[in-house]
Amino acid sequence: MRCSKSTETLLAETIKSLKNNDFSHNLNLWLRALANHDNTTILAFFRDETPKLLSTDSETVEVHQNMTNVYLNGAYLLDPFYELHNSRSDANLYRMSDIAPDQFGRNQYYLKYYQRTTIIDECAFICWPTPQMSVHVCLGRDKQSGRRFSIRELSSMKQVLPIVDSLVCEHWKNLRFSSEDHGENVLQRMVRSVAETHRISLTNRQAEVALLVLQGHSSSSIGLRLGISPQTVKVFRKQLYKKCNISSQAELFALITPLLVN
Repeated sequence: MRCSKSTETLLAETIKSLKNNDFSHNLNLWLRALANHDNTTILAFFRDETPKLLSTDSETVEVHQNMTNVYLNGAYLLDPFYELHNSRSDANLYRMSDIAPDQFGRNQYYLKYYQRTTIIDECAFICWPTPQMSVHVCLGRDKQSGRRFSIRELSSMKQVLPIVDSLVCEHWKNLRFSSEDHGENVLQRMVRSVAETHRISLTNRQAEVALLVLQGHSSSSIGLRLGISPQTVKVFRKQLYKKCNISSQAELFALITPLLVN
């Protein structure tokens, strides 16, 4: 989807479409004129609930082919951008390659989902319309262009961050999720679900290590996050694998990921 209008005209049309159904479309056109990206994904996250898919755009089929049956079905919990929501990171522009764990390219989320989207570079505007809800406007480059964002394109995106943030927060500030409070975070849900489904009793620390392993963190990275030594992490990981009767991250992924969805 390309447009010959000026960026000023496209921005004006985006502002005029606030609260209307064509806002996402106009926002995407304006940002595409600035960043020349290949695909767009707009998601809303609220607490620990399954995210809402607000808008998608791509000429490459693979980008959103498994969005519903894989990503929204639990894989989002391993998405580095979701971790920005979970950790209440500041409103900003984030690049996947800057925030991904040190072994992201070898974890099962990347191998079974992200790699198959053909996305080779991705940036996200993280905005907070309410204190508990974040909206992520993700702009990606995939096999269509086959190239990463340039320094100039990144700079253009960074410059319009205040405008994107204001528009997104105004448009989606009244977006509603389920009002039900499940009373559990992801780790608590993991411990309970693994016990109920597989009759395996995980400690909170083992659950923490399991989630970080699935997200793509090495033992050193996990140690830094949890304030323990890499050797201690390896002990927890060995105990975890033995307790679950598994021997690989792929088996851990298959065992736990389906249980994490609210």
